[in-house]
Amino acid sequence: MKKVIVTEKQPIKLWLDDIESGAFEQAKNLANLPFLFQHVAIMPDAHLGYGMPIGGVMAAEEVVVPNAVGVDIGCGMCAVRTSLTTISTEQLKQVLAEIRRTVPLGFNHQKKKQDPRLMPKAEVVLNDLPVIAREYQAALTQLGTLGGGNHFIEIQKGDDGRIWLMVHSGSRNLGFKVANYYNHLAMDLNRQWGSSIPKSWQLAFLPLTHVAGQTYLQEMRYCVDFAFANRKMMMERIKDTLLSVVPPVFFEPMINIAHNYAAMELHFGKNVLVHRKGATRAQAGEIGIVPGSQGSPSYIVKGKGNPESFESCAHGAGRKMGRKQAQRQLNLEQEKKRLDDQGIIHAVRSTGDLDEAAGAYKNIDEVLDNQLDLVEVLVALRPLAVIKG
Repeated sequence: MKKVIVTEKQPIKLWLDDIESGAFEQAKNLANLPFLFQHVAIMPDAHLGYGMPIGGVMAAEEVVVPNAVGVDIGCGMCAVRTSLTTISTEQLKQVLAEIRRTVPLGFNHQKKKQDPRLMPKAEVVLNDLPVIAREYQAALTQLGTLGGGNHFIEIQKGDDGRIWLMVHSGSRNLGFKVANYYNHLAMDLNRQWGSSIPKSWQLAFLPLTHVAGQTYLQEMRYCVDFAFANRKMMMERIKDTLLSVVPPVFFEPMINIAHNYAAMELHFGKNVLVHRKGATRAQAGEIGIVPGSQGSPSYIVKGKGNPESFESCAHGAGRKMGRKQAQRQLNLEQEKKRLDDQGIIHAVRSTGDLDEAAGAYKNIDEVLDNQLDLVEVLVALRPLAVIKG
């Protein structure tokens, strides 16, 4: 931990030296919420989000805050270690071409609905989940698709000598619809109840004793499971592609971890709802993934179970530039050269791609240095080839 701010109703614990002003204001808003438990934890990759900083962890008593989970519910990482120790540039190019053929990228969905048996099982009757029920058929075409923004597929070489596969993706439009529906519902209900929390804070809440709070949690958990199913399907297709290009290959069990969700957990002797928005759970001994930006290393880590962070850690490098700012300010040739000099196969072609260039993100090694009390690094992974959404 770098510092503790005690000027607000509850402390703010920071795992970074410098936090942008907008994200810091959001952290202060969190620290003054009437239902906040214990303190706010801000991870080293933190930056401005809607209502709550991305890279923020908040434990709440008796309420859930949709904007403290975010719009890409269940977004997360998965990684698989292979038996391969080497792969040629030509083989990498073949693998990338086949992945692009079999995994829809960006806003693209599947051309036909996928097998419903691959969808998550709901905790209750599907019709009791209003948004999921309405969006279910559309979600069947979103299963196994990458999405856009900072989502990616990478083939990597670990310092353990193995080739690794990694996917970063979320719950696609399904999670977005659930998030927006319940945030607006929370805003309407908070207005009816005369909530003291300013609307400008974008932190409308739903009581866990209210049917809306319980239904949101059920729909949220479905989206977390859907995001996992989505990553799993993509990983299976990536594995099949690798087998078709460089057989034989053996695969170890998949590591999967989400970073946008809320879950009831025991902390400081009390059961509270922990909201992780762009933060990864890091319980003692838990294996996780901290990805870098395009062109920088990613890391397989093991949690230390630090109670001060609510057993959490950073979910990645974290942005240091907004998307439009990066497109305006970064130098295209320099960013391409950064990747080319490392021999990374990439798709940075125009200024429109600069929002996801390495220069738009914080230094992943500094992020890791700032959280050595939260996780232990197990494997460092150097990118060989990158597909962005």
